[in-house]
Amino acid sequence: MKVKANGINFNVEVEGPEGAPWLILSNSLATDLHMWDRQAEDFKGSHRVLRYDQRGHGQTDAPAGRYTFDILIADIIGLMDALGVKRASWAGISMGGATAMGAVQKHPDRFDRLAICDTPGQSTPASAQQWEARIANAQKNGMQAELDATINRWFPPETVKTNPPHLDALRKMILNTPVNGFIGCSAALADHDYRPGMKNVKKSVLYMCGEKDGHNAAVMRQMQQEFPAAKYVELPGAGHISNMDHPAMFTKALRDFLS
Repeated sequence: MKVKANGINFNVEVEGPEGAPWLILSNSLATDLHMWDRQAEDFKGSHRVLRYDQRGHGQTDAPAGRYTFDILIADIIGLMDALGVKRASWAGISMGGATAMGAVQKHPDRFDRLAICDTPGQSTPASAQQWEARIANAQKNGMQAELDATINRWFPPETVKTNPPHLDALRKMILNTPVNGFIGCSAALADHDYRPGMKNVKKSVLYMCGEKDGHNAAVMRQMQQEFPAAKYVELPGAGHISNMDHPAMFTKALRDFLS
């Protein structure tokens, strides 16, 4: 369904029994809410599951310009208000995890438990440069030009070689991502730093990462040392989009945490 929030129309799916605790599932860059199909199925018996296409992704509006995480956070708070969600738990991957880190620091009263997955929680001068290169490439050549590099960054060579079906689903999501949305959200990812503020968070936090998710696994282990109240779970063999790469393992870790 479409829901108007923060000035644009969002594509949203709500499943599960009314009155059950809310669980928000937030997508990564260059994917859409269908990245969560398996988890929505897994959790809709116990939770009221809210999935949404982040700004500029899937079937949500994709205004031109550079976005910020302040905008992405205002988006989800606006969506929660529009849907009457007073408080929710959250699972987000990559951009969806960074959105959670910012949202809980700005609006602590709106969230319960947060699973923050496959994200370093901050940009660096080096990563900002890489994001600007990706922005320029997408502007000039479209999403096709980002396809192979993205898949190869997200998954280890052995997974790419065996080419499991979820890689084709992700390729379609990447190609269908509006260039405006990719550029807008890449700009947000090039300029954020939520790691220092996490030590002040009073909520239950799970950091989770695929073992084969580039340097993110090492970074997230470090994040857990900076914020010892958080739990850390590493999913053996999983790449960056860890919930699709090892769905049963991801669901079990998330269910254990939420319960």
